[in-house]
Amino acid sequence: VGGMEIYSMKIDSKITSRFAHNVITSRAVNRGNVSKEVFFDVELPKTAFITNFSMTIDGVTYPGTIKEKEAAKKQYEKAVSRGQTAGLVKASGRKTEKFTVSVNIKAASKVTFELTYEELLKRQFGKYEMFMKVKPKQLVKDFEIEVNIFEPQGITELEAEGTFITNELQNTIKKTFSGKKGHISFKPTLDQQRTCANCSQSVLDGDFTVRYDVKRTTPDNLQIVNGYFVHFFAPTNLPKLSKNIIFVLDTSGSMSGREIEQTKEALLKILDDIKEDDFFNFILFDSEISTWKETLIKATPENLDEARKFVRHISAQGMTNLHGGLMRGIDILNAAHEENLVPKRSASIIIMLTDGQPNVGVSDTQEIEKAVKKAIDGRYTLYNLGFGSGVDYGFLERMALENKGLARRIYPDSDAALQLQGFYDEVSNPMLIDVELNYPENEISDLTTNSFKHFYDGSEIVVAGRFVDSNQNHLSVDVRGEGANDALSYTAQQGAEQTAQAFQEQQYIFGEYIERLWAYLTIEQLLEKRLTATGEEKENLTAQALALSLMYKFVTPLTSMVVTKPEEDDNKEGIADKPTEVLNMYLRNLLSKPGTCVVYAKLLLIVMLISIKPSFITKSYGQTSPLYHTYASQPTWYTSVDGDPHFIISVPQKKDALCFNINENPGMILNLINDPVTGITVNGELIGDKRADSDAKIQNSYFGKLGIANKQLDVKLTVTPEKITIQNGDEKTGFTWLDSVTLQQAGLTLIINRKKHLVLSMGNGASFVVVLHQVWKKHPLHQDFLGLYTLKSDKLSEQTHGLLGQFFRPIDFTILEVHPGSDPKKPDATMIVKNNELTVTRGWQKDYRRDPQHGVDVPCWFVHDNGAGLIDGVHTDYIVPSLF
Repeated sequence: VGGMEIYSMKIDSKITSRFAHNVITSRAVNRGNVSKEVFFDVELPKTAFITNFSMTIDGVTYPGTIKEKEAAKKQYEKAVSRGQTAGLVKASGRKTEKFTVSVNIKAASKVTFELTYEELLKRQFGKYEMFMKVKPKQLVKDFEIEVNIFEPQGITELEAEGTFITNELQNTIKKTFSGKKGHISFKPTLDQQRTCANCSQSVLDGDFTVRYDVKRTTPDNLQIVNGYFVHFFAPTNLPKLSKNIIFVLDTSGSMSGREIEQTKEALLKILDDIKEDDFFNFILFDSEISTWKETLIKATPENLDEARKFVRHISAQGMTNLHGGLMRGIDILNAAHEENLVPKRSASIIIMLTDGQPNVGVSDTQEIEKAVKKAIDGRYTLYNLGFGSGVDYGFLERMALENKGLARRIYPDSDAALQLQGFYDEVSNPMLIDVELNYPENEISDLTTNSFKHFYDGSEIVVAGRFVDSNQNHLSVDVRGEGANDALSYTAQQGAEQTAQAFQEQQYIFGEYIERLWAYLTIEQLLEKRLTATGEEKENLTAQALALSLMYKFVTPLTSMVVTKPEEDDNKEGIADKPTEVLNMYLRNLLSKPGTCVVYAKLLLIVMLISIKPSFITKSYGQTSPLYHTYASQPTWYTSVDGDPHFIISVPQKKDALCFNINENPGMILNLINDPVTGITVNGELIGDKRADSDAKIQNSYFGKLGIANKQLDVKLTVTPEKITIQNGDEKTGFTWLDSVTLQQAGLTLIINRKKHLVLSMGNGASFVVVLHQVWKKHPLHQDFLGLYTLKSDKLSEQTHGLLGQFFRPIDFTILEVHPGSDPKKPDATMIVKNNELTVTRGWQKDYRRDPQHGVDVPCWFVHDNGAGLIDGVHTDYIVPSLF
């Protein structure tokens, strides 16, 4: 903002035994003659916990306080009721969250922002990595990154690099390490920051990454400080285990095009890396299940050549039988072990890749989770890769965690093949299986996870715990695991005096780092377990994670940080909130109950506009704005599809609606509702205009035929703009829209209101309204068509799916950053829904249920691109071959 100068920015990082404590300090001054708004805008790793934030304005500090979410919400709502707003944190990349907060600063005044966050660095490919986003957006007189590392084991290598580092900047990175200490400094001058000699733009825009590793004379390193311990386990020079790997691949129609080609490209590179001692196979699932071979195959050169030919000919079509694909893969692994086709000492891994959601075969995700967990029975590790935004990432994550694996999001970018190959590289070198680190039960309480299915080369296992006696200063651990040639079994010991002696050698250790490391790891794992827990177990996990979050002042999905800041003599409050993801992007509305927020080790932060009051919106857009009517009194409307075809999704808990269009060719049949429990299905066939409009990019299409079936009642209802046909078993009954009828037959009630609409009730189940739209018979373009409205959708089961049916369960979303769109009457906004960040537009759709001729305007948030990111999967997943 003109007049505002950031004159100092410093990132100070202290890493002690892999635990990083980072402080970002930014100082700005208003050099203008009037008040200006200054922004503090940084990107943080998704794996980090924010622990503190404060602002200092003209010598007065305004700190943040961390509270339980409900308490924070009440404090915040009190401020919101006065028309005040907050900043925002949102997903801004694959590995980062963007933190933004702003405040008005008087002329000649100064402000200092200070943000603190902590994270445990993971070891991957033999190195610990810490990265930070650097993007000051202007030249900064005093810019510095300083990293101090202390590792009691000793540092063996240290490197630092930046994606923005030019040849001129290379020498500004100062790097030294010796013994247990490492130091990195990056302090470019003003001229070195310029993109060219006389430019005012900054070259500092990208990632700054630090990597290092430690010396290992033994596999174990135990550290003890003030009643807490941490155990790092990373054996080296072990022979590699052979692996048995099943690739379970989604080849449904939605994978066609670039996605399937990138998958094939990655598989061909992976085949180049598979070792001859490994066994492998491919399972493909679409509407059907197919396999490359009936058993696991040894990776001989001849078999690898044959596999490459198979991969090159993979194509995508059909629907998504995910359950069938996974079960076939598990069956093949079971058979290989039972028939001794694979070595006894080997690692068995399933890697499943999908871009959509199950919609054929067993489609209920809870049923799939139970079946897969029972079939695997703890013997194999399942890794789930979700390609793009159409996946149910929560489902993939839960299923992987229940089977000792993890989920990973694959972003549909040009480097998707590299992402897939990169994940394979992480798990391609198992060294040990069934690793257990056992400690004396009578000495230790509150132990983090201590058993692991696999240990991979270049990684590290970390276990932390608390001593029963806080004065205890020694520890022994019994280590067990299965290696390639024999079992691993030994006892390691450590005394606190060794740790203390090491720490006396340096001065920049922060606080009780082992205790905070233990708390970080414990909260992370409690939240992970909470994903798959239910009932009382979930409540207990929630209570434990909440207590630790408050005690150690971590912003987690269960806590929020309240920041009170001055604005024209009034307080202005914001909440920093940790909603849920995963591996990639999990955002939730702060108003949701704490018990509904879940996370897997991806601890995200959001400072968000919690609720928008009409008084606030009126200030921004005026009472005639459609945004205002979102939160004013609303009539009741129903989840429906009508028009060209326009889908309206009622969200009563928000007194709002979502809407989207589906653009498909005439003749296509779409599944609207499918309930496997009640046996009720609704499909619709599209029709077009009488002739195509050569000037239109997208041709109009409408529902010209609906098929409503109830398998339990053995009833099928076919509705067209001309007639209504009921088939009960072999009996058929027909009506036209000129009839006025009330019919009760075989548990079904049908009411036809002449030339307007019909109402259909299925016993005690759901009810539907079908609206008839008639046009002038001689109209040169348009035809008669139908609309469908659902009543009593709560009578259908929770397993109901389809383009409409999936929305019969409550759906949560958050609207952020409302701003003018291309149409002045229709503002755009950012919507967070189903872990996706979408650009949406405020608009209207028509509800014709009560007035088939004119309809009633329903304000809604319009989701573009055939509902992408809102609907499960992609719209082509819902194309079915016939009406029944």
